[in-house]
Amino acid sequence: MRLERDLNRLDLPLTKHNIWDNPADAAAVRAIANGNETVPTVVVGSVKMVNPSTEQVMVALQSEAPDLVPAGWEPKGPSKIGGAINRMLGG
Repeated sequence: MRLERDLNRLDLPLTKHNIWDNPADAAAVRAIANGNETVPTVVVGSVKMVNPSTEQVMVALQSEAPDLVPAGWEPKGPSKIGGAINRMLGG
């Protein structure tokens, strides 16, 4: 629900599928989610994500459908903790 709310706030087009009403949609989600019926499962072009953050969806849109990214949107940098972990791991 949070992801949908965030994407709606950004005025992004969404196509939703109900995996409990459509066996083909359920099979597609299981193929992406290692056999699980995990929602949300999001597909943006060739990028497939299971339970992504809004940030992950937006980054995928930047590469797969940049015309859909709202003007002025920029990815967030890593948090202080994320940056420290990344440096420790040599990233």
